Amino acid sequence: MLDAFSPLSGSINGLLVALSALTSALSAAVGIGGGSLLIMVMAQVMPATALIPVHGMVQLGSNGGRAVMTWRHIDRGLLAAFLPGVVLGALAAAWLLVRLPSGVLELCIAAFVMFSCWGPGWPRGWLRRGGTFLAGALTTLLSSLVGASGPLVAAVIKQHFSERLPRVATFAACMTAQHLTKAFVFGVAGFVFREWLGLMLAMVAAGLVGTWLGLRLLHRLSEHRFDVLFKWALTLLALRLTWLGIQRLLAA
Repeated sequence: MLDAFSPLSGSINGLLVALSALTSALSAAVGIGGGSLLIMVMAQVMPATALIPVHGMVQLGSNGGRAVMTWRHIDRGLLAAFLPGVVLGALAAAWLLVRLPSGVLELCIAAFVMFSCWGPGWPRGWLRRGGTFLAGALTTLLSSLVGASGPLVAAVIKQHFSERLPRVATFAACMTAQHLTKAFVFGVAGFVFREWLGLMLAMVAAGLVGTWLGLRLLHRLSEHRFDVLFKWALTLLALRLTWLGIQRLLAA
């Protein structure tokens, strides 16, 4: 039965479905990290041409479910400023569906995230609508090209909120909008989603279960503990990107 989900074997399909539930629970409880962990594993077993579009659709379901479950806590003003940038970034990606210089992009994202977590803070102008608009455009472009924008978006969202629920909810809403554009971008590029539809639907369903479980854990965390977990999750992702960037630069 699992063999019919995608061109992959049934055992691999089952592993990815289970992993979708686990990583969705992680993102819901800690605020970040699940999508990056998922794409790391998917990259080991999935064709490169299918990796980013399939991951994008699975993350659309995971983040969409989390946004719906936490909709009362979404900052609609920030989301409204982010959305026009998402549209602009998606249009740019549709015309520029190529890989950026290998290694450089990962190091730039890692530096941005580390500064957001441990630096003195961004100028106040970055937190206004113009900065949020630019963040939406840039991260959507990067998401469509390399699938690695989650830590970057989380680092931007982190600057706006001190409470855990608005941070998780608004991040989920922004990422939902961003992943939604991938259907357009990769549809224009000619990717055939139908071959992977069964796997995507199964992973989305598992992700919704994981999100529900993760949100139950989130409500039990104190604001301080959540902030510490969120910051260190971002830091570990940044360190991973740094290592990956160095490897790619040396291999180039």
